[in-house]
Amino acid sequence: MASSYDGFKQLSAAIDNTPLIDNHAHPLLTRQSVSQHPLLSVASEATGSALEDSRTSLAHFLAVKHLADALGCEETWDAVAASIAQKQLTSDSWEAWVKRCLDGIETILLDDGLTVPNKIEHYSWHDAFTRSKCKRIVRLETLAGDIIALEALQNSEMSPTQHLARVIQELTGQVTAFLHDPEVVAFKSIICYRRGLDILTPEHVDLAAAEDSLKQIIDAGNHDERPASNFSLKKRLENSPLNDLIVLTAATAIRDFPGHKKPIQFHTGLGDNDINLTKSSPAHLQPFIRYFPDIPVVLLHAGYPWTRETAYLAAMYPNVYADIGEVFLFLSQEGQEGVLKQILELCPWSKVLCSTDGNCSPETYLIGTAQIRSVLKAVLGKAVQSGQLDEKQAVQLVQDVLFNNSKKLYNLDSVRSTLPSFAELGSDPLPGSSNQEIVSKLRRLGAKYLRVYWNDYTSSVKCRVIPIKHVYKTLASGKPLTLSVTKSSLGLLQIDVMIPQITATGAYTLHIDWLSLKLGPADGHVSCYANFAESDGSESVLCPRTILRKQADGAAVHGLTFLLGFEIEFVVLERNPDPTSVDKYSTLRNDGHAWSMARALADWGREGSFATAADEILDSLDAAGIAVEQFHAESAPGQYEIVLPALPPLEACDTLLHARQILESVAARHGFRITLHPKPFAGACGTASHLHLSVSSSSSSPSSSSPAVYESFYAGILSHLDAILAFTYSNPTSYERMVDSGWAGGRWVTWGTQNKEAPLRKVEGAHWEFKTIDGLANPYLAAAAILAAGTAGILGSVQLTWGDCADDPALLSDQERAALGITTQLPEDLRAALAALERDAPRLGFDAAFVRRYVDVKEAELRLLEPMGAEERRRWVLERY
Repeated sequence: MASSYDGFKQLSAAIDNTPLIDNHAHPLLTRQSVSQHPLLSVASEATGSALEDSRTSLAHFLAVKHLADALGCEETWDAVAASIAQKQLTSDSWEAWVKRCLDGIETILLDDGLTVPNKIEHYSWHDAFTRSKCKRIVRLETLAGDIIALEALQNSEMSPTQHLARVIQELTGQVTAFLHDPEVVAFKSIICYRRGLDILTPEHVDLAAAEDSLKQIIDAGNHDERPASNFSLKKRLENSPLNDLIVLTAATAIRDFPGHKKPIQFHTGLGDNDINLTKSSPAHLQPFIRYFPDIPVVLLHAGYPWTRETAYLAAMYPNVYADIGEVFLFLSQEGQEGVLKQILELCPWSKVLCSTDGNCSPETYLIGTAQIRSVLKAVLGKAVQSGQLDEKQAVQLVQDVLFNNSKKLYNLDSVRSTLPSFAELGSDPLPGSSNQEIVSKLRRLGAKYLRVYWNDYTSSVKCRVIPIKHVYKTLASGKPLTLSVTKSSLGLLQIDVMIPQITATGAYTLHIDWLSLKLGPADGHVSCYANFAESDGSESVLCPRTILRKQADGAAVHGLTFLLGFEIEFVVLERNPDPTSVDKYSTLRNDGHAWSMARALADWGREGSFATAADEILDSLDAAGIAVEQFHAESAPGQYEIVLPALPPLEACDTLLHARQILESVAARHGFRITLHPKPFAGACGTASHLHLSVSSSSSSPSSSSPAVYESFYAGILSHLDAILAFTYSNPTSYERMVDSGWAGGRWVTWGTQNKEAPLRKVEGAHWEFKTIDGLANPYLAAAAILAAGTAGILGSVQLTWGDCADDPALLSDQERAALGITTQLPEDLRAALAALERDAPRLGFDAAFVRRYVDVKEAELRLLEPMGAEERRRWVLERY
């Protein structure tokens, strides 16, 4: 969802992977009955015309998003409803859908007090869809109703006093029997609906009034003489001291039981429109809580809208627990986040339980679990970012609220799952997947070899190839697949010389990100990217992928999300047939090559032509799941461009590097050499890797499309552009491309609508293009710097003081430039850009150790390259990029 927060690595893994013990929900309707239940009820407890009005609620639109995503259909209610109707047609499709909806649930504690014969599934039916067997919650009012119904049938001639005594005796006996029953884990009361939560203590119960109420119910008769378990009363038990007496009788039986005290759950707060709303605040339960201090009391549904009262009671009384269910179905995202924040304001997280309040329709479980995890990410991500919690504490909170607290309170010894430690979460192979599932995916891809890639500080692509048999052997052992690499790997130059500030001591562990897994770049090969971690499992502050992810995470705390899309410009070279030449490569032979020129593709299909190789390149990208948007010739001899789709930041950078590997590998198999050299030919256009980006804000004011959001974002980028250049023009050769009047973004700090002579080109609305970046940049670090600067601009409300430049700024007079606020030129070389980075790094929030390492590597790189002559340096870069 737009406002969710992807979290830090271990926190995100914990939220995504911790199985939910759903401590309060209701059975599903049978497949034959579910179509008779209004599907709109998944996001509202209203009925009739009020339910129709729910179509314009924020909760409804949230439900549509989740369901459309799970169903793979259009994001409209009609499309969702039609898709679900299809799922109901056969038993197989229905059960598969139920399994999808209940995914991630360890067990469900089911209040089956609304059982309707032949319409509601038995609680044990749900076992097929959860990791551990489901358990019962006995509803006291239903239990009492069955006892009273049977009493009316069997002993209709007794006096009211005798009837009441027998009901209390039978209720005590059955509650005691359920206390012995391992299938029953708790009791529940809906006295909130029947008369309110201001339960009388035993000495204040009016027994004469209770007897009179019981007599009225018995005298009213019954619908028929079915067995008591299917029996219903004509007169509902409500607004009577008898309601209090039922709860008190059960509580007394629990109190006096010598074994484990099973909790009583109380419905509190919001509910159907027949609730006694004024008496649904859990604060009314305070006398009851004090009277029965040894009985665990669970306040359901966060007591919403009396959430702080719920938190107070759970914090002040050792026997009280706060459930945070139901709100995940019926409130907006911000409302749900507010509930969790209000609970955690006061209540210890060891007293917080979680539930979906799923009921009738399986979709309620899907929406509930998805929103629970989304809200945890949003709230806890911000708490970690602000320093209220460290990540390890936040992980413990997640595991306790979703799993541990309920397991302990309800004495769930039958629960099968165990939770990973904090360190183990850091090496989780694939969120939501087991090692066996990873093996299955590798087999489906026909993998013979696994390539594990990383991109270092010189933007050199490094790779380890692992035979798939070794991968399978490791994963079959239950362990994560990791690699050990020297710590000097993030301080090596392109010629394997260490910078002077590091030693050859120590090792990093590479943790594979299985989400980055893609087919290619050769037959039988699959590729993925990895993160650097310290020996204790913690993330390395120097890891490029981690730096980008944390930057995106930090922005997400403020409701900011981004889409990035790279262009891959590259030059195709042929091997020089002259072995005596100092040049290993020569220009691609292609007459009339120019920008978007059709002639450059005329020999598509001719064996030996690059256009034919391009056919295989595009097919290979498609097979890898990389959606190419465009492919065309560029201006320089042998120069082409591939346009990649807009994706979230980390995925966009992974996709760029995957695509380059496929491009390079396929071209090489056809006898060609690909280069990303920013200026391979002095007299021709240079080669870039332009970055398209857009920013969105989840806040309602201003809207995500408002210039107030994106103009501050791009103003932040322009304000720090000189420092950003240290990452985006990261090689001395990069500055050979930085020329005026060459469609390369020029040398002036400015922007312009559809202006290719500006470093920032506004395309439309929040979609802009960053032009001063080339293929020698480490994309993770470059993207992190751009997002850091833009985020700082939004948070600081930086104004876009530069005017919209419609001309080539190099051709304007000083006065014309000054009128547009164009007063600064970009750094003339890498040394100047590095100095700007060191100056700006604190304002961008970069880790000092990371900046120091990056600057040290680049300064060593400069010492290597600066003594070379221009032609020697050109050949040197061509060989490596």
